Amino acid sequence: MKEIFLLKLGEIVLKGGNRFSFENKLKTNINRRMRPFGNFDVSMVQSTVYVEPMDDDCDVDGAWEACHTIFGIVSVCRCRACEKNMDAVFETVMEYLSDDLACAKSFKVESKRSDKRFPMNSIQISQEIGGRIAEAMPEILVDVHHPDYVVNVEIRDKAAYVHGPAEPGAGGLPTGVGGRAAVLLSGGIDSPVAAYMIAKRGVEIECVHFFSYPYTSERAKDKVLELARLVTKYTGRMTVNIVGFTEIQEAIRDNCPEEYFTLIMRRFMMMISERIAKDHGCQCLVTGENLGQVASQTMEAMAVTGACVELPIFQPLIGLDKEEIVTVARRIGTLDTSILPYEDCCTVFTPKHPKTKPTKGQVDHACENLDFEGLIARALQNTELVKVRYYD
Repeated sequence: MKEIFLLKLGEIVLKGGNRFSFENKLKTNINRRMRPFGNFDVSMVQSTVYVEPMDDDCDVDGAWEACHTIFGIVSVCRCRACEKNMDAVFETVMEYLSDDLACAKSFKVESKRSDKRFPMNSIQISQEIGGRIAEAMPEILVDVHHPDYVVNVEIRDKAAYVHGPAEPGAGGLPTGVGGRAAVLLSGGIDSPVAAYMIAKRGVEIECVHFFSYPYTSERAKDKVLELARLVTKYTGRMTVNIVGFTEIQEAIRDNCPEEYFTLIMRRFMMMISERIAKDHGCQCLVTGENLGQVASQTMEAMAVTGACVELPIFQPLIGLDKEEIVTVARRIGTLDTSILPYEDCCTVFTPKHPKTKPTKGQVDHACENLDFEGLIARALQNTELVKVRYYD
């Protein structure tokens, strides 16, 4: 029988009466994520998703890689199915796993029997298959405590499945079960990680990026779109709203005290992002802010910049240190792009001595000469929508 994937559910199994809706959403997401790789059958039985290639021309390796990035899956196994008898199971082990076993000094067999009609229990299955392997490959020791390699046998309703050690999945909750959020995406390290972390909680995201041409270049915009594309490896397709921000930054420069430049700029970002979020059905804003990392990320500064919007602001990175954020960025593949040396609008007109402990009244007074509504309206009119997805 042909090779298939077994995807094990994560915290979905802890859900109560609405578990069915979580499972249906996960199955829909898996079907969509498999589509670029060919015709795959996706079914779910006993907290396990079966992903089976239906045609010989399916890109099995590409689909296998994609399975590791689907939120809601805690582990993935690449398996070979066979008939539910010990001869067929042993034959499949030797055919499918013998090369991996030959590289190991020791092994053990772990078995699971979901089909309770099968005449042998899990311990008996492990003993039988383990004994046969030991006879066939006497150079490999049996070690049930600390083996180099684990052979897994699962007896399920449809068939028996043989595989090596499971690999970790993306975890979290299926994309779409946690609502929608608008992520403020810059070209730095933090915001793509924040997007990934909020998406891991089942939140469907779209992004808002502020672009200040000619102070920031087309290459800087391309960098941000590439970051968004890399994040869609986990989140699926996404829309990036690229907001023309030049007029606003020049107005701040010409009309406001320098020490408040960054605070007022972030106020505009929040207000514009909220308008876009509401237009696109998003229930919150998400930022990559991290307490104390820069001058605009003190408690006082974040309180002032967040006070101008009604939507809740989520900050997934708020308690992490920089090295923890970098570790996640490296793992999800965004770090190398984030550190490319292209300017960001947040670096334009940066004050030499920014205000770190502002009050709302101080910031209100500092920007009282600005036409907020007019500037916001023109920025929204000058917004470009770009759809991105990882496999385009």
